[in-house]
Amino acid sequence: MARAKRQLDVVFEPIMQSPAMAELKRMLNAIASKDVGVSIIGESGTGKEVIARRLHELSQRRAGPFVPINCAAIPESLFESELFGHERGAFTGANERALGKVEAAAGGTLFLDEIGEMPLGVQAKLLRFLENRKFMRVGGNQKLSVDARLVCATLRPLEQDVHAGRFRADLFYRIQGVALVLPPLRERTADIGPLVHQFVAELSAKHSVRPPKLSRAALAALKNYPWPGNIRELRNMLELVCLLRPGKPVRPHDLPAAIRGYFVSIAPASPRIPTGRRLDISLDEPLKEILDRVLLAALELEEGNRSRVARRLGISLRTVQRHLDRIPAQSQPS
Repeated sequence: MARAKRQLDVVFEPIMQSPAMAELKRMLNAIASKDVGVSIIGESGTGKEVIARRLHELSQRRAGPFVPINCAAIPESLFESELFGHERGAFTGANERALGKVEAAAGGTLFLDEIGEMPLGVQAKLLRFLENRKFMRVGGNQKLSVDARLVCATLRPLEQDVHAGRFRADLFYRIQGVALVLPPLRERTADIGPLVHQFVAELSAKHSVRPPKLSRAALAALKNYPWPGNIRELRNMLELVCLLRPGKPVRPHDLPAAIRGYFVSIAPASPRIPTGRRLDISLDEPLKEILDRVLLAALELEEGNRSRVARRLGISLRTVQRHLDRIPAQSQPS
């Protein structure tokens, strides 16, 4: 029994190190143990379900189930049955009784992702359930009671859908509760490094490969990229990197084309030289070594294209070729 209790106390903690996540983290910790409705607002791929799970696992309902529903993925004709279940013979193909997600969430948390996509007819039935915690399965005549906490998520504030007539105002006011705004990944770049570390470890284990090693320059590109697909896009990209570069260094030119162009730092491989938007030099270094470092960093940035290196540095192609010809090939980016 003691062992089971300790397992319940282990809570999954999402990465929330950036300043942009500080207020959300504070609110999350303040409301998790309170049995109030919560809505999470954030772009696609920002991790709304991860935050909902964190809320559940910090709550007094963590011993109960966490049941997610993606409202955008359910056909309208099946929505009511998916939510409330159905009795045998309720419709063609209903060969046996099926429990809905509401019943499955008893004693726990029901997470309705993209609730703005819920059909209006089902919205009315969800409202009735929230008012008295009673419902009937499709094709049934018996009222059932369920105690579950409702957490909703949307891409945009639901007020927009209410004004457009796509969402019931009465349901909106019933579910709005506490609103948590989840910032996009481009506004929480301090979380990118820890997320990369977490995903690389997870995905390498998943595919039984050695984890790749992202260079400082590659990480700089990831931090500069705007991530329109947010954390989901980052994870998918890192899965590809794990498969294509197992156990190998990952430099900007190893990243997808859309991302590598966001490497704006000249970041040489030497650990003595810090990464950043400039190439630090010392007047104690010989001029030849400084020039070599600048050329090699520019060559890596331009993926080995000497013509672009010449344009970037404002020198002739002949000058670039003359200097690079005296640098050993093994020292140059592949």
